[in-house]
Amino acid sequence: MKNSFKNNLFLRIIILDITKNKYKMKIGLVQYDPIWEDPVANISKIDNLLKNFRQKTDLLIFPEMTLTGFTMHAEEFAEEIDGIGTKYFINLAQERKQHILAGIIELSGSKFYNTLFHFDRNGIITARYRKIHPFTYAKENIFYSAGNEIVISKIEGIKIGLSICYDLRFPELYRSYGKQLAELIIVIANWPVTRIEHWKTLLKARAIENQCFIAGVNRVGDDPYNKYNGYSAVFDPMGNSVLETNGEEKIFEAELNLELVKEVREKLPFLDDIKLI
Repeated sequence: MKNSFKNNLFLRIIILDITKNKYKMKIGLVQYDPIWEDPVANISKIDNLLKNFRQKTDLLIFPEMTLTGFTMHAEEFAEEIDGIGTKYFINLAQERKQHILAGIIELSGSKFYNTLFHFDRNGIITARYRKIHPFTYAKENIFYSAGNEIVISKIEGIKIGLSICYDLRFPELYRSYGKQLAELIIVIANWPVTRIEHWKTLLKARAIENQCFIAGVNRVGDDPYNKYNGYSAVFDPMGNSVLETNGEEKIFEAELNLELVKEVREKLPFLDDIKLI
């Protein structure tokens, strides 16, 4: 590449404070099998999953394109702020008093984006990350525009870097989050079983490289093109496993001790030695 990632993109760090610092966080990873291109049926399915999930978490995380699966029919399912998915997750966040991260096909002007939204406990949209790297192998770049903003949101003082699926293969994005001292990075995905070993390895590597927690939330089941076995997972700043799931359709809970991020970075100040970003 002739130009650096920083030069090729207009990168704006969006940092949104919600409230005071907090050093422990409980997260729920919603690993489920979405019904292909049927938002109404998937809303019902999610509601049923949540009925059986009685644990109180600070944050619920859903897979990429939560209510449709990884569809290229962007023009059919894209929505603005008053769309079915946006309204649903706003109401869900308000009802459950939980932060929610969910994937929505977004319409902005004449463009379609594969987007990750952060809804706070009051249902307010506090961050919006548009996938920077559309998956060209599946021709996603033909149907969706690429985002150009790195986005860091916050929950009670904890910095959270946002990303989507294919982004995981591009370490410079995550390096930027590391340089901004994000304590948790989220990856939502529809990552097929044929390349699941890549998913596992890359999640762990991104945690180690950037000395932070990383949570990857993947789907299970089938769509017309791929099979998925989930393997939603959480790794700590040393690359140790906090949670590794199987192919079960279930909401998994993990507790993160964010003090560990501070301790690792102080004892092993590797991020201070980065030269190229």
